[in-house]
Amino acid sequence: MSRDGKISDSVIRRLPRYYRFLGELLEEKTSKISSGELSKRMKLTASQIRQDLNCFGGFGQQGYGYNVAELREEIGKILGLDKCRRAILIGAGNLGTALALHIDFHRSGCELVGIFDSNKNICGEDLGSLRITDIAELEQFCREHSPEIAVLCTPKSAAKELCDKLIDLGVKSFWNFSHYDLNLEYEGRDIVVENVHLGDSLLTLTYHTNNR
Repeated sequence: MSRDGKISDSVIRRLPRYYRFLGELLEEKTSKISSGELSKRMKLTASQIRQDLNCFGGFGQQGYGYNVAELREEIGKILGLDKCRRAILIGAGNLGTALALHIDFHRSGCELVGIFDSNKNICGEDLGSLRITDIAELEQFCREHSPEIAVLCTPKSAAKELCDKLIDLGVKSFWNFSHYDLNLEYEGRDIVVENVHLGDSLLTLTYHTNNR
């Protein structure tokens, strides 16, 4: 936790890992675990785990450790998984299609309620349980369904104008695959952005491959 009382981004980014590892423990029928045992699994120090969890209140008991099911449930609540946020996906190309078909939005506290594209050749086609809708209908859809989250799989050149429009329509959170750094554009405003650069991840891998 920072000096101003805010939870640091590094702690927040570890929460999904805790949630995932605790889920694996439940699948293994593990009912309790110590911070030391959890640290060995996650390659973190026990002290780091205790510090992270203490940012959100007291978990676990000295001499007992953590109840795996209860801790996972509490972390799920911290992550907002007890709520269901409406999400829309814009850009039904290869990446957008893969996300729509293979990401379990419900497990992440979201409900995918609409898919949009500007390519009229694919508008009207089914993608999973939803139908691809013409981007021209985006404004009306947002006014009727009030989505909170937008998944952007658009070209970089279209991202800024599209985001400005979505913000005006009430969308405040963006999972952004457009390669346009939206957090730089909207810094200081009540906008939440998670930029995903798959190429950056691959470059990180190639660096470590070349510098083993």
